[in-house]
Amino acid sequence: MAFETVISCEEASRHLGEAHWVFVDCRSQLMDKQQGRNDYLKAHIAGAVYADLDHDLAGPATPSQTGRHPLPDKDALTETLSRWGISNDAQVVVYDGSVGQMAAARLWWLLKWAGHAAVAVLDGGFPLWERAGLPVQSGVRQNGRAGFRGRFDDTLFVSAEEVLKMSSDPTVLLLDARSADRFRGENETIDPVAGHIPNALSAPFADNISPDGTLKVVDELKRQFETKIGNTPAGQVIFYCGSGVTAAQSIVSFVHAGLGMPRFYPGSWSDWIARKDWPIAKGA
Repeated sequence: MAFETVISCEEASRHLGEAHWVFVDCRSQLMDKQQGRNDYLKAHIAGAVYADLDHDLAGPATPSQTGRHPLPDKDALTETLSRWGISNDAQVVVYDGSVGQMAAARLWWLLKWAGHAAVAVLDGGFPLWERAGLPVQSGVRQNGRAGFRGRFDDTLFVSAEEVLKMSSDPTVLLLDARSADRFRGENETIDPVAGHIPNALSAPFADNISPDGTLKVVDELKRQFETKIGNTPAGQVIFYCGSGVTAAQSIVSFVHAGLGMPRFYPGSWSDWIARKDWPIAKGA
């Protein structure tokens, strides 16, 4: 049985040390680039390798030209996945330490983009794993190299130019995964310009999470998304956020709810505002 959206800590723990199971720690801190790696070195799920958000899960950012986390080069991503020991037959489990497993969800999406179905986000992540007293270790883990072969599906994402065109199309729905106050342009502490893409709807990723840090149950997620999308098919739904990380969490949640695979604007708001004179909206 392949796990393709989320996996519980209990279920994942049963497969520690099994051949073809690869665990990847994606912990990161926006304001301290070394904190995630330091946390990994101190303690991580036994056998997990480490993924750096800025270096492994994103390509080089160019100020005033790209968003904060551009997609990585396909060849570079393929090499990284191979280095981590991920083969095309592997079951991959990704996790981090944040509410909602945002960076882990970014790797989940990258693997889906690369054509790898068997990848699941650890529900509740490392905090829940620790609370459950499940096996951890310190130091660095390196897996034997694998020969990952990517089968990239570029229809899963849209460019800024496509979003600009689609933003006025009533058959397309743009969903902004940032907090509602950032969407309204009231509390922007990360990007230099506040607001949102015109005609987008606010759909904060945090609404997908239960108080214990796990995803809400499927029926609740489905009802929640359906109030936003109505009868809009998944292929006409586009998620974005600040830099293409938290939106991935919403995509995981959307797929887990059984609604199909939506599309992704990976550049997101930080990419949108890098383009001079492009339209910006504020308020609800």
